[in-house]
Formats: sequence, structure tokens, C-alpha cells
Amino acid sequence: MQNLFNLDYAEDGHLLLEVLLHMGTLVSIFIVYRSEIRAMISDGLDFLRKRSETDSGEPAVLTPPARTAVFVIIGTAPMLIAVFFVGSINRLFYLPGFVGFALLITGGLIFVSDRYINRGNKTEKTMTLADALIIGVCQAVALIPGLSRSGTTISVGLARGLSGSFAVRFSLLLSIPAVIGATILTLYMAIRDGVDFSLFFVYLAGAIVAAVVGFFSIQLIRRLVVKGRFGNFAYYCWGLGALTMILSLVVGE
Repeated sequence: MQNLFNLDYAEDGHLLLEVLLHMGTLVSIFIVYRSEIRAMISDGLDFLRKRSETDSGEPAVLTPPARTAVFVIIGTAPMLIAVFFVGSINRLFYLPGFVGFALLITGGLIFVSDRYINRGNKTEKTMTLADALIIGVCQAVALIPGLSRSGTTISVGLARGLSGSFAVRFSLLLSIPAVIGATILTLYMAIRDGVDFSLFFVYLAGAIVAAVVGFFSIQLIRRLVVKGRFGNFAYYCWGLGALTMILSLVVGE
């Protein structure tokens, strides 16, 4: 849409909009998974406390929420390497034909994971470090425009044997550190380049819309994955990808 309407808002000093859009998506995730996030933080800190108190007499055991926190950290690690390629990746945003092609690939990943891979039953109790690392690598690769981050990580999670509900939950929890990192980096760039606060409430409206749409999108994807209808997103990606490629030829890149 940015290319179609020739909206180069980043170079026009509107990076604050991008910051608030990131925050809007974060809010939706925190609302849906507030109890899980609270348990991850609480159990994780409790584990560290018991590990440090060697004479407490209580063994330090990783509870399921604490294990999830560890897996999220491990899955986020590949993003640190991907940061060095941000410049090259950002240039791809201005090639709508490429974005459309990547959307077709996303649709293929979703379709295959839904139709040709047997559902597993792994949860935070049985997930492995290798599962978390592989999903994390795929999240880093999904920085490429057109590769849906959630679509890619959920598909790979299902391929690794995660249950449908846990694959969705882990994918969205895994996005939190990445989105926070992107928000901080973009906020720094916005402050460095100057912020037009006169448009703050306009930007805020975008953040509110992002949060509301994000909330209902999460509910939708959770329902479809649990019901075994995740593959329906493949048709959406294929349709949008084909339309994007056609528009790139008609309007021009």
C-alpha cells in the first residue's frame, strides 16, 4: 500500500508513526497473552532467584512458563545477526513485485504445513532448544518483505511438531522482543531526525487501529489453527501476492 500510494513517510519525517504502529501491535499481544506473559516473568525471576540462593534448599526447576521464556530468548538470538542486513532488507520494501512474490512463498509455506504435515502435540513442556532455534532462524529470515513473520513461524512450528494452539502462542510471544527492539531503534531514528508532534494524535489514531485489528486478528488465527483451517490463509497470501505483482507491473516500481 505504501508503494501503491507513493507514501514515503519514513523519509518525510514520519517515523513516529511507525513507532506507534509497533506499539499498537504490542498492546494487542499483551492483552491477549497477559496471563502467560505475567507467568513467564514471575516464574523466570523465581528460577533465577533460586539459582542464586544456593543454600535455600529449594531446587531451581524450570516451570512451563519459565521454559517458554527461555525458548523465546533462544528464538530471538538469530535476530541479532539479522540486524546487520537491515539496510539490504529495507531496500526490498520498495520492490512491490518482489514483495508479491514473497507473499506467494508465504502462502506455499502455510498450505504445506496445513495440508501435508501431521499435527504434533508438543507444548512448552516438551519443546526442545532445537525447535526454538529453528523457529527463531525462520523469524529472522521473515524480515524479508512479503514473508509473513507469524505465518512463517507458525508453519515451521507446526512442522516441528508443536500443537496448533502452542505454535500460535509461541509465535506471537516470540515477536515481543523483536517488536520492542524495532520500536526502540525506530524511536531513536525518529528523535535523531526530528519529530513533528503536531501530528501526534493522527499517529495515535493509527496505533489504536493497529491494536484493535491486531487483537481480532490474533483471535481469528488462534481459532483457525485450532480448528485445522490454518491453510485458509494460504489463499489470502496467494491472492494478495498475485494482486501485488500485477499492480507492480501496471503502476510500475
